[in-house]
Order: sequence, then C-alpha cells, then structure tokens
Amino acid sequence: MRFVMKQEFWSLGDDFVIRDEHGTERYHVDGRVFSFGDKLSLRDTEGNELAFISQRLLSWGPSYQIHRPGYGPVEVAKELFTFFHCRFAVDGPGDEDYEATGDFLDHEYEIHGSRGPAAVVTKRWLSWTDSYGIEIAEGEDPVLHLATAVVIDLVCHDGKKKH
Repeated sequence: MRFVMKQEFWSLGDDFVIRDEHGTERYHVDGRVFSFGDKLSLRDTEGNELAFISQRLLSWGPSYQIHRPGYGPVEVAKELFTFFHCRFAVDGPGDEDYEATGDFLDHEYEIHGSRGPAAVVTKRWLSWTDSYGIEIAEGEDPVLHLATAVVIDLVCHDGKKKH
C-alpha cells in the first residue's frame, strides 16, 4: 500500500492529510494545539479515531505512545546515541516490535520487523509543508506505520526540534 502524508499549510497544530496512491483521502491527523506535550488523533474519513498519539514527557529522550482501540499501547522512542543516522525503537505488544532506521539527513526511513521490511518513509525535499511518501508492505498494519511516520516527523522535522 502506498500513501502520501502531507502536513496542512494553514493549521495551528500538527495536522496531516493522508491520501492513498490514487489521491483519495483516507485518513486525517489532528494535532491538539493547547496541551502539555504532543497529542494527536489519527482518524478515518468518517471521523472514527483509529489511533491516539501522545508524547511521554518524563523520559530521557523523545518518546511517544500510540494507542489503538483493541490493541495494547505501542511505545516509539528515539535512540539517543546513534552516529550519522537516527534510529527509533517501536515496541508493541507481543511480537509487534519494529525498528525504524533513518539516513544521515532524516529523509529516508526503513521500518523493519521480525518478518522483514514493513514500511519505507520518504520525506520530500522541496515542499512548503512536511510531505512524505509511505510504502507499507502487504500484511502490515497501515494505521500503526502511519502513526509511526507521524512520530518520526514530530521528532525529526518539527520546527521545535525535540531531540
């Protein structure tokens, strides 16, 4: 599955529109403006919340939790001591563990799990707002990997630079 995630230009919070490869809007990410730490809601086009992303404030480095109805929480944390690239641990319930590794400029991320490559996240170079191409492998959970891509953006490309 392929998606394009683009930050909305005229928004107060971290808001994104996510479209499929045909240009059809599939998801919307709504960032809360007045909150302690980042809090975002990933919703389908009907307005149903599919994931809630919240920043963990008392941690050694940038750390977020992804809550999805019917699933246990997923912890996404940036590893602090890596050289020449960023790495995130995506620790979910059971065998739902992944590692996201980025290139030197934080524009290309590969997400790998126990079954191999799960997703690739690519940031566009020249764009007015943050814009990403996201390719998710067959059989993988798109909501989890889209929410993980949102966390990577918050940590690596947000204007406030949380790392």
